Amino acid sequence: MTLTILDFVVFFVFYGIVVGVSLYMSRKEQTGEDFFLAGRQLLWPIIGFSLIASNISTEHFVGMAGQGARHVGFAIANYEFLSVLSMVFIALVLLPFFLRAGICTMPEFLEYRYNSTARTLMAVYTIAVYAFVTISAVIYSGGLTIQTVFGDPNNPKHLLYGIFVVAAIATLYATWGGLKAVAWAQLLQGSALLLGGTITLFEAFHAVGGLSKFYAYNSSRMHLILPASDPVLPWTALVVGFGLWIPCLYYWGLNQFITQRTLASRSLKQGQYGLIFAAVLKALMPVLIIIPGMMAAQLYQQHVFPAGSNPDQAYPLLVRYLLPAGLRGFMFAAIIDAAVSSLASMLNSASTIFTMDVFKRHWKKDASPKLIAQVGRVMTVVFVLIGVSIAPVLGQQSFKGIFNYIQEFQGFLSPGVLAAFLFGLLVKRAPARAGVVAMVLSPIIYGFTMVFFGEIPFFVQHHITIVTIAFLNRMTISFVLIVLTMTVMTILSPMKKPVELPVRHEFDMKPAAGSIVFGGIVVCAIVVTYIFLW
Repeated sequence: MTLTILDFVVFFVFYGIVVGVSLYMSRKEQTGEDFFLAGRQLLWPIIGFSLIASNISTEHFVGMAGQGARHVGFAIANYEFLSVLSMVFIALVLLPFFLRAGICTMPEFLEYRYNSTARTLMAVYTIAVYAFVTISAVIYSGGLTIQTVFGDPNNPKHLLYGIFVVAAIATLYATWGGLKAVAWAQLLQGSALLLGGTITLFEAFHAVGGLSKFYAYNSSRMHLILPASDPVLPWTALVVGFGLWIPCLYYWGLNQFITQRTLASRSLKQGQYGLIFAAVLKALMPVLIIIPGMMAAQLYQQHVFPAGSNPDQAYPLLVRYLLPAGLRGFMFAAIIDAAVSSLASMLNSASTIFTMDVFKRHWKKDASPKLIAQVGRVMTVVFVLIGVSIAPVLGQQSFKGIFNYIQEFQGFLSPGVLAAFLFGLLVKRAPARAGVVAMVLSPIIYGFTMVFFGEIPFFVQHHITIVTIAFLNRMTISFVLIVLTMTVMTILSPMKKPVELPVRHEFDMKPAAGSIVFGGIVVCAIVVTYIFLW
């Protein structure tokens, strides 16, 4: 089915509204705090929608739906459900520490707890992961969606066209108004995704013949717990180890790309409500994304399952062939804008860390607020150029899907960062060099496990695999070894006095009492889901 004129009209009208509103609302962003943290004035509805819209991008509609279409099935929802639990924990436990310190970046917190070396190491690692993994992955998935919708899925030139379009529009967002432009775009785009995703879900159920026929076809793939031998989501990563908790806690609590929204909140109460609201929306995503991906595999087996095919095209195929004219254009505009706004968020966060943790600290400590914003804009362009140069190769079969690529390479960073933060907060006498060691060991240990125990080390052609261990379990190994090392260092050389973290007195730190109630309801709902789909 080809797109109609009505689809194109709706597509461009929707895009014009989102771009126009976001750029208008952010037209006065001049200083570094304005550009990077929206003047610390975000309210909970914008925080919640922005968090979800930052997270739910084409890497989900393309990557996670593609994993649902593969053998993994509904079990890939474990990422979503554990993310919900992680958000509740972060809202109630970690966020007060971060807001009280008045930090602008997550590496900045490591300097307060440990030293400037730990801060610099985390900043460099984070920039590298953003530039070479997440930014390039979102550019690729957005380009793939445009290729699937508007072009020939088998023509590599059409993928390049899509990549350039996504990168160009995201650069406009991120360089014009910084975080506020991105947040307003995500408020509109997130609302559109929820509406369009719900309509797509019901249309897909109608196409497969209803809930009963869907379940009869997919009953064996509706379980949340997979065998220990599964290469993607073994049950050991959920029950025995910390494998899946590590990327979830890191992503929602310590990842600049996400936490920048909560750091920009007007008060602790607004930040907590924003996170809980985001957790509620996040709990809906498996139904809106993964189940449609499974139905796409059921409806379009010739596109998803044959050798050489790309299951990452599952959701775009569903939208293209099921939705009526006009609604197709609306949904594709929302999905593609999800890629654009998420990419803009990543670019803004990467430039924030570079500017505040590298440029201002090591190159020009007396930089004016206006210069800081200008450097942020320049680095945004640099990062998007790096991402565009990497994105075209990510469709190769050796990467096993874009979602797997992102999660695999996050393992170089997340175990060490999570260990440094949690250990530093819980153990007040942990020495400063323990944080540095955590940052140094993380890529070394995980890189070792990837080469000798990984299924495919993407960066080498010849390797020795002793035994294959799922990457989530390799994250657990890295995390445990780093924590043990920090424990030994603390026992041998503890700090004489407990570390006192800085306090930003002018910030409204009154907690949101209702967040405990709402958070508890969300946690109970997730527990019930696991009981029924075990």
